[in-house]
Amino acid sequence: MFGLIGKMRAQPGKREELISAIGASTDAMPGCKGYVIAEDLADPDSIWITELWDDEASHKASLQLPEVKAAIAKARPLIAGFDMHVTTRPVAGLTSRPAS
Repeated sequence: MFGLIGKMRAQPGKREELISAIGASTDAMPGCKGYVIAEDLADPDSIWITELWDDEASHKASLQLPEVKAAIAKARPLIAGFDMHVTTRPVAGLTSRPAS
């Protein structure tokens, strides 16, 4: 398993647009077991993204999908910065991703 957790800052007042842009590409990513976008309750312009993948190769391959490339292009002007990014190895508490 391979995991990523990151905090992203939207341009001021653009958090909902950023969530919409990023969330549009999360349904059809082979090897993705979970992709959660959460609002930061202490910062109105920040979000946290938690990803769970079969392996790192699945994550890297997802970045080549046309839907993901389009979402990144749409989101790029809405992003003010990245505050934190860590890779993890999930080892417990794994659940199945709900069917679409």
